[in-house]
Amino acid sequence: MTASGWDSDDFRDRVQRALDAFLDQQLARLAPLGPDAERLVTEARTTVRGGKRFRASFCWWGHLAVAAPSSPADEEALVRACAALELLHASALVHDDLMDASDTRRGRPATHRQLESEHRASGWTGDPEQYGAAAAILLGDMLLSWADELLRRCGLPLAQVAPALEVFDLCRSEVVAGQFLDVSVQARGRADVETAMTVLRYKSAKYSIERPLHIGAALAGADAGMLDALTAFGLPLGEAFQLRDDLLGVFGDPATTGKPAGDDLVEGKRTVLVALALDAAPDADAALLDRSLGTPLDEAAVERLRGIIDSSGARAQVEAVIEQLSELAVAALDRAPVDPAARDALRALADAATQRTV
Repeated sequence: MTASGWDSDDFRDRVQRALDAFLDQQLARLAPLGPDAERLVTEARTTVRGGKRFRASFCWWGHLAVAAPSSPADEEALVRACAALELLHASALVHDDLMDASDTRRGRPATHRQLESEHRASGWTGDPEQYGAAAAILLGDMLLSWADELLRRCGLPLAQVAPALEVFDLCRSEVVAGQFLDVSVQARGRADVETAMTVLRYKSAKYSIERPLHIGAALAGADAGMLDALTAFGLPLGEAFQLRDDLLGVFGDPATTGKPAGDDLVEGKRTVLVALALDAAPDADAALLDRSLGTPLDEAAVERLRGIIDSSGARAQVEAVIEQLSELAVAALDRAPVDPAARDALRALADAATQRTV
């Protein structure tokens, strides 16, 4: 698939087929473990099904920004490398849902809840919640391991894959450390805007856009100058992407997000949006918002907190920052020494990542 022949739906289908084939291989390898291994792989299939495939797409275009695959076989190998980013994403979601005690993901039970319900329905001994938590940790770990395996064995020569693996190593360390910073901030019950931005950058922005671009480019033999140029585009875009996610976590429509209304408020997320609202809201409103975070909230309470955030100006301020970061990213892309067709595709991806409703 060349830049001129890009079809985003076809690309998502190809990534899904690569994931399905890889999980088929894992199921065959784990067959001696019996039906429990099959249950684990079945849940893995669910976690990697659907989604917009932003990380895979940015990896693909990171490569084509530098060079097109040299053969059909190399193109298929690149698709598999891109699919590895989706396994990393699935791992992060499984662990994130457990840590946040989320009940749903994409309109279905979160992994720990699904496995908990299987324990309960089977009438097994022990605590169903503990079983679900343990199983989710193990599945998230397995997906993380598989992500490395799929990238390493994507089909490209190891000498070509090695630089991308170095980026991938850094990416995994950043996202895990960023997640730990996030849970620590929630535990302390406070976060200023600067701290919230640091969480956003390392927990999501880098691994969602900047590092996938780097991995794709590294597979194409990019030099340090090209990686820097992609950072100038990818990092502010990743920050804008996560800021949009933060808005959706409070104001998104559950029918499209697949999450309950105001889910980030119930989970107690100390996002940039919340930090700005706490700074700007009247004292009484800020105190109500602060003590309500991370508590059970009915629909009326969620609406009240939404109103506080909106009237504080925080929502409008985040929208403005998203626009500023997006403009900064596109300006950097226009200066970058990338393939013109790749530039056009990356510009379209930037718009899709920051203007989405899900």
